[in-house]
Amino acid sequence: MKKHIIITIILLIACVFVTVVYFKNLNTPGMRTSEVMHTIPDNAALIFEFNNDRSFYDIFNDNQLFASITGKQQMDNLNALRDKLLQNPLLEKYFTGQNIFISVHPSKADHLDLLLTIPAAKGLEPSIFDQLSKQTGSGMVITPLQSGNKPGYDIYITAIKRRFYVINKENNIYSASFSKELIDQSTLYKIKRDKPAFVLLSEQQNANSLANTYVNYGQLSPLLDQLFKNKNTDILQSLKLLPGLAALSLNYRSDALMFNGTTTIQANQPASYLNLFTYQQPGENHLKDIFPATTAYSVNFAFSDALRFSAALSQWHIKAGLKNEKDLLFNKIRSETGINLKTDFNNLLGNEFAVVTTRYLEKFAIISTKDGSKLAALMANISRITDQNTSHNAAENKIKTRIPVVTNDKAIYFTENSGQLNYDKLPFFLLGDAFSIFRHPWYLVIDNYLVLANSTGELASYYDTYTNRKFLSKNEQYNQFDNLLAGRSNVSFFFNFKNCMQIFKRDMYPDIYDTFESVAPGWGNFYGASWQFTAADKNFYTNFCIKLNTGTTIVKIK
Repeated sequence: MKKHIIITIILLIACVFVTVVYFKNLNTPGMRTSEVMHTIPDNAALIFEFNNDRSFYDIFNDNQLFASITGKQQMDNLNALRDKLLQNPLLEKYFTGQNIFISVHPSKADHLDLLLTIPAAKGLEPSIFDQLSKQTGSGMVITPLQSGNKPGYDIYITAIKRRFYVINKENNIYSASFSKELIDQSTLYKIKRDKPAFVLLSEQQNANSLANTYVNYGQLSPLLDQLFKNKNTDILQSLKLLPGLAALSLNYRSDALMFNGTTTIQANQPASYLNLFTYQQPGENHLKDIFPATTAYSVNFAFSDALRFSAALSQWHIKAGLKNEKDLLFNKIRSETGINLKTDFNNLLGNEFAVVTTRYLEKFAIISTKDGSKLAALMANISRITDQNTSHNAAENKIKTRIPVVTNDKAIYFTENSGQLNYDKLPFFLLGDAFSIFRHPWYLVIDNYLVLANSTGELASYYDTYTNRKFLSKNEQYNQFDNLLAGRSNVSFFFNFKNCMQIFKRDMYPDIYDTFESVAPGWGNFYGASWQFTAADKNFYTNFCIKLNTGTTIVKIK
């Protein structure tokens, strides 16, 4: 009996040993996502992951989606790497089927640098690179490189006349870039295994996905600083402050890049304005139907419970140290008007509001209400009558704008239903951070909508848009784009690239703007982009969509 027990124990130990050794040495292509991503410096804002397999390249071979995003030069560089290195007969078997990670990092110069990270199959030894350096007609000049304590290679690719730097980070994981600065940064980066900078998809989701994108919202601010010389731009302002990490998978379309997945809120980070919407049910987005045809970019908010939103906003103001200022403001309004404004306003508030910027840099806030007539009476008690002769100072924005003339019956309606608020920062304290740009605004109540702007000229412009139905939703190309988006969400960012161009030209660095203006290929090929958040389990289900212009010519990408 004892003999049988001993034999059983020995066999059990042997099985455990064989299993451990087997899985330790198993290097299935594409299954090292967590290990690889830990080696990427945590100042990356975005990581794009795809499998280095011919089928992936075949899908996008006759499509210019990726080329339009990266620009022709970057795509030429990446194609040269694939042709000269990844598909080189000496290296191909080590990299085929492995997942490639392209991460975006800020640099000291006014541009973005890309870092490529890829694991290699077992057996890739330095001697193979030595053989590669001796190949005739390879189109490459390869010399050894030492970056910190990591061995690597300086590879000059004659086809694109650029140097490409490669280092072996650890455990046969290679980091590479056209930027020596970024390679040195990657070398010095200390891996933080207990503090991942990104959340990952499950293994099953990863295995079934064509490609994935990972986002660290906390790093969007330095990334956008590399794009915009205007450091006060409000573009994606609330998104940059979101303490969250996203893992999104690609859904293939020939005319659009569509990613969906989850944004996980980081509970150990300070809450942002967008956190308030994680406790709300998503709502249908109706305000987009009355956005001006000139809309350049917008952000739309929807919620299910106005009172709960107001309570959460109050807590957010307390944490921000604004309670005393807020209380003083509403107490002053009550003493001067006898109105409990916060309660009365919340009782009339609908379930949606939006902030819109037009191509002329006009800015509107549009707020849905339950009863426009009652709201107009409420607003009249806390405002002064609009001066119709006040005009929008377009010179301040250095973008020419046309202010329509409001006449006849429309002029009477405009005068009777508009005014300027008597109190500073009131929209901010009623509705939150999205309204911080409307410190002492003019307002217009039209039907069941409250419209805010920083001048009567802008109000008149929107009134003309509304009464003459000059809406973006009347545009067929917009509707084609909108059909790709989720119908219900809590937060939705939108960009119309054609309408954004004048703003980008003013605010972006010239070299960056050139890539947006270019159509050979470039961002000029795209109609629009949207980023949507839908609350789910105190996090956000997330959709991203960027669509080509209708009728964009398809070009072959080598």
